[in-house]
Amino acid sequence: MATWNSRGLRGSLFEEEINRTNELYREQKLALIQKVPTPITPMKIDNETRHITLAYFDSKSTVDYIGVIQGVPVCFDAKECKDTTFALQNVHPHQVEFMRAFEEQEGLAFFLISFTSQEFYYYMPLRNFLPFWERAQNGGRKSFRMDELDMNWVLPVKKGVLVPYLEMINRDLAERQE
Repeated sequence: MATWNSRGLRGSLFEEEINRTNELYREQKLALIQKVPTPITPMKIDNETRHITLAYFDSKSTVDYIGVIQGVPVCFDAKECKDTTFALQNVHPHQVEFMRAFEEQEGLAFFLISFTSQEFYYYMPLRNFLPFWERAQNGGRKSFRMDELDMNWVLPVKKGVLVPYLEMINRDLAERQE
């Protein structure tokens, strides 16, 4: 059973930026995306502040976000990487299986990765992630390096949008149809 602690909050700033972006997309009627809450069981509560100080995850979470963008069902997970190497241990097998099944149902699954030391956000379609995943599952390297990535998937800087991923979704959809 996993415990809830500060390690689980590593990507909270990135997720907050995604949440604010999703609110903007909703206000503009471009998308309807929800953060999927991770169910927890509180074990200790500070009676004075009413804050949870210790909790356990109830079950395995699937992805961080799910919704629809102009008729296209989407699901994605937000990850943070402080180095130029992304450890695949940050992605769990049940998440990959959920994303595969989601795409089998004509949905679009992807990762948004914040490379904090390099100060950019990266959009990774599931189909681009799977070769790294399968390499690790077959005994190969358990990570991927930034120099292995197609840098054309770096999110553009866009005034007024913190994590502007909609343009990449258009590209992802176009490439899927080719």
